Amino acid sequence: MRLLRSSSRPLLLLCLAVVSLAGCKRESSPSGADSPLRLGFFPNITHGQALVGDAEGVFAAQPGVGRLEVMQFNAGPAAMEALVGGSLDVSYVGPGPAINTYLKAGKDLRIIAGAVNGGAVLVVKSVRTPAELKGKKLATPQLGNTQDIALRHWLKAQGLSISADQGGDVQVVPISNADILGQYLRGAIEGAWVPEPWGARMLAEGGGHILVNEKDLWPDGRFPTTVLVTTRKMMETQRPRLLALVRAHVQLTERWKANPTAFAISVNSAFGRITHKPLATPVLQNAFSRLQPSLDPVPSALKESARHAHELGFIPSDDIEGLVDLSLLDEVRGAAKP
Repeated sequence: MRLLRSSSRPLLLLCLAVVSLAGCKRESSPSGADSPLRLGFFPNITHGQALVGDAEGVFAAQPGVGRLEVMQFNAGPAAMEALVGGSLDVSYVGPGPAINTYLKAGKDLRIIAGAVNGGAVLVVKSVRTPAELKGKKLATPQLGNTQDIALRHWLKAQGLSISADQGGDVQVVPISNADILGQYLRGAIEGAWVPEPWGARMLAEGGGHILVNEKDLWPDGRFPTTVLVTTRKMMETQRPRLLALVRAHVQLTERWKANPTAFAISVNSAFGRITHKPLATPVLQNAFSRLQPSLDPVPSALKESARHAHELGFIPSDDIEGLVDLSLLDEVRGAAKP
């Protein structure tokens, strides 16, 4: 079964929802192989393993997974609401919503593997320096999401003040990726900090250039864009099924590393099947040039991201000790060794 959800509520409302859901589960976790294991992901190429794994039946065919139910979301906060509310068991998601949910929903969430590193850029129409952004309007996919925090932190580091409307040096507006592209093409915004393929699409369809490639801001260019998450309860009660799912995730990640070109084509096929608009080959190649499949969620970058979000006032603390638990991944890797 497929479920498409979207969320455009402000982060404050999201936080209240997460807290309330943490104390009131809507549905119980699966109790056995006859109950569906519910897997969430977004129709984005930064969720490449999920796209291919779902389209080709890799997850469902993995021995030990049991009955699988795939659920699609349009935004990380909506997926995390479902996870802490008990109607989702494991999900691909950006690190921002994962960190936010961990800190605001009883520290029950666990990052169990990395998926994709890199693939976030600030594309602009005309400006060439940070100073030239004064008086301009920029967009991000959602208030408080991974790219929103990255942009706000970067602007602050450049000495630029931010406003949601008028009054600051730079106006930052949270709108959906599709609306970002539309407004960019109409000239309503100067640019946006977005994940792929939206950066590549903005360049191909609307011109301009990359002012900031986020990888340039991180040590060795490594920062997580997508991670695989579940809950502590699921790890305690459904460990064998999660092990099987992680095994499939590892196989898909290794397949991507072994033949990036072929994997990108498979991702685009799955992406086009969902969106009815596969990416043009030059856009696909440009977008994938900035993506790196990785099982490492880069804990040091997660800690730094939490610090940025805390400094910006999005989360109450930057203490994410316990968020990353790679025991499932380590067990899968150990079993695969000769």
